[in-house]
Amino acid sequence: MSQRNKATHPATGDATPGDPASDADIRESSGSDAGAASDPLVDAAAVTRVFGIRHHGPGSARSLRHALEEFRPDAILIEGPADADPLVGFVAADTMAPPVALLAYVPDSPAHAAFWPFAVFSPEWQAMRYGVEHAVPVRFCDLPATNVLAADDDARGGGSDPLAALASAAGYDDAERWWDAVVESVPDSAAFDAITEAMTALREDALHAATGITPPTADAAPPLSASAPTDTEVPDPVTTSPLDAPELLEKPSAANGFESPAAADRHDPATAPLIVDQHTLVREAHMRQVMRQVLKGGAKRLAVVCGAWHAPALVEPLGPAAPDMRLLKGLPKTKAALTWVPWTHSRLAAGSGYGAGVTSPGWYHHLFTETERPVARWLTKVAGVLRSHDLPVSSAHIIEAVRLADTLAALRGRPLPGLSEVTEAVRSVMCGGDETMLRLVVDELVVGETLGGVPEDTPTVPLAADLRARCKTLRLKQEALARNVDLDLRKERDVERSHLLHRLRLLGIGWGTPTTGEVRSTGTFRETWTLRWEPEFEVRIVEAAVWGTTLRTAAETKILDTASRDDVTVTALADALEMALLADLGGATEGLITRLEAAAALDHDVTHLLGALPGLTRTLRYGDVRGTDTKALAHVADGLLVRICAGLPGAVTGLDTDAAQALRAQIDAAHTAISTRDDEHATTEWLTTLQRIADRDDVHGAIGGRAVRLLCDAERIDDADSARRLAAALSVGNTPAAKAAWIDGFLGGRGLLLVHDRELLRRIDEWLRDLNEDQFVATLPLLRRTFGSFESGERRAISQALRDTGSAPTTSDGRTAVDPIRGQLALRAATAILGAAG
Repeated sequence: MSQRNKATHPATGDATPGDPASDADIRESSGSDAGAASDPLVDAAAVTRVFGIRHHGPGSARSLRHALEEFRPDAILIEGPADADPLVGFVAADTMAPPVALLAYVPDSPAHAAFWPFAVFSPEWQAMRYGVEHAVPVRFCDLPATNVLAADDDARGGGSDPLAALASAAGYDDAERWWDAVVESVPDSAAFDAITEAMTALREDALHAATGITPPTADAAPPLSASAPTDTEVPDPVTTSPLDAPELLEKPSAANGFESPAAADRHDPATAPLIVDQHTLVREAHMRQVMRQVLKGGAKRLAVVCGAWHAPALVEPLGPAAPDMRLLKGLPKTKAALTWVPWTHSRLAAGSGYGAGVTSPGWYHHLFTETERPVARWLTKVAGVLRSHDLPVSSAHIIEAVRLADTLAALRGRPLPGLSEVTEAVRSVMCGGDETMLRLVVDELVVGETLGGVPEDTPTVPLAADLRARCKTLRLKQEALARNVDLDLRKERDVERSHLLHRLRLLGIGWGTPTTGEVRSTGTFRETWTLRWEPEFEVRIVEAAVWGTTLRTAAETKILDTASRDDVTVTALADALEMALLADLGGATEGLITRLEAAAALDHDVTHLLGALPGLTRTLRYGDVRGTDTKALAHVADGLLVRICAGLPGAVTGLDTDAAQALRAQIDAAHTAISTRDDEHATTEWLTTLQRIADRDDVHGAIGGRAVRLLCDAERIDDADSARRLAAALSVGNTPAAKAAWIDGFLGGRGLLLVHDRELLRRIDEWLRDLNEDQFVATLPLLRRTFGSFESGERRAISQALRDTGSAPTTSDGRTAVDPIRGQLALRAATAILGAAG
């Protein structure tokens, strides 16, 4: 996946090494005397310009683009992993659409990965675009991913925000607002020199506690870097290890002092000292070595794009190479593979935990792409979002919001309204002060959920290529926003889509989530999925590639590996078999059936067998909807049912209340599954087993009552027999708790029984009225649980039935009173119907 050998540079056709700062290159660039200064001939002929930018800053990006057009470099260096040079050429592809990210991972341990994100408004992205458009060689100059992934995160230090000091000196209490006002709102290529000068002054006062190096004098070599958690520098990669939780994907990295906004609040950024850490010194040493190599290679006009905090450490003269070589000597390394992957605006946001993130990527994208009347166009978009949620917003609201934003900017001395002024205008004019409405705007526009795209020929693992091909064939688009997809399983394409989504779930890639788990149990031909693509799925695809080169083979291999484990249960095997059928994994079905048969034969726990039965019967009942062969499953399900029917009557005795309730739930699930299967032999065997349970006297009431209820529903016993059994359960010989348990098992969420069966209602009412105070208190918790499970409408109907008829038994003397008026109405209606039919 990683192209780390020599490759042809896409922009120039020159040979580009995979690792531009190898030991040999470093030795060559330093000359024969490692302690001497750079070659004076090279220094005299070459011009180097360092552009200190803010990562993800639209003003910096626009200013950088203008500066590059004025400077017209013949080589460009960008702060990023040096071994990603072969991937720069993909930036020119028509299908490369930011936001995207460089992904680096360890091939043998893909969960150990790192990302370098870029948006269209990232200055580094615009530098790459300038290079490929003008055939200028573009290379990365930061530490290679081979070193980054091998580094110890705990060894990296932290610091505070240098921008806070500058903002405080300018009278701003917020460094973000100061940077927006000074740089982002007034794009100017001349600002880079001023930024570098300001950063140089700050670095001279930085503490060098981590290394013991004192601040340099004006006559010494350029100052080495101090680490600072600010948006002005390109972040160290977002590392991931492990990838079990999405929030770990973009944890704040202290590699160059970054920390999340929540962490930054723990100290005063305006007064906290700046601190140098060893990792930052190493990074900048590598950058200087790459600069020397490029200049040695003949570059005459070199442009270096880096975080503003690094700029003073990279300006000429670079000084001797020996100190940098000593810093770089012995760095840990590991294997690394690199590629481009899609990214999202929400993952660029600081709120996601990304240490170099911005609070408003959607707003920054708008500022960069909409150069004409950006505020008016933005507020028009806001109106569209609010209208899409059926909120009344007119053109007058937009006009007044623009006026208010301009007025606020003038009062605050800003050249143009910023996000704070625009947001206040939206809150006041369009939302009427409603924070809920404003939250819609923030989520959908200020942050946004734009998902980037990469070319199909981007280096990747075969499994990812197979997924791309399947998505293209099935017309499934990867999107950052969640959307529901209804699949009709009678259509071939929808069946294939279902197979794809189920295979991805088996591989731990949760692109699709079933929104209705009861779809299969209701017997419909439809599935509903919620699709939402997350950037971390790219890493999980790489992890899953160990199982196979295609989604089908990978899912089959993984599910068979899981089934072969010694601790796998019968229930887990049944669930795996069901998933294999849903994913159309024919190559794994036979092995799973064989493993299930063996496990069921050795498992003597009836509860395990009961837990496996519903999944098998669902598979039998609805497998044909997908056109899959389920004949082999019938034998397994029948064998499982025989073992259940043989062992269940003995397993229902001697149970306490909790165990009885759990077993009752399993009996209910098994009964529903067998009824759904609609197999005469299986149904007969099951009902016969329930009959044996109902006839026993030593069964817990929760199970005995439920067995009677199920038999009555299946018409195996009539109403008279069920009434006799109820009377026996409520007889004097049983304790009040046992009677309450039997009633709970018999009713069990079926409150309408008491509404329609007045005789049953009368018997239970009489029993309750005959309880003394101690007995009633003892049985009240169980009775409350029983009647509390009824729907509110059922409880009202039961109360109404008691008010209407009381508890007196219904009697009939064979005579029925006749209402002449109602009879005449019925006769007229019947006459009219018959006349119409004639």
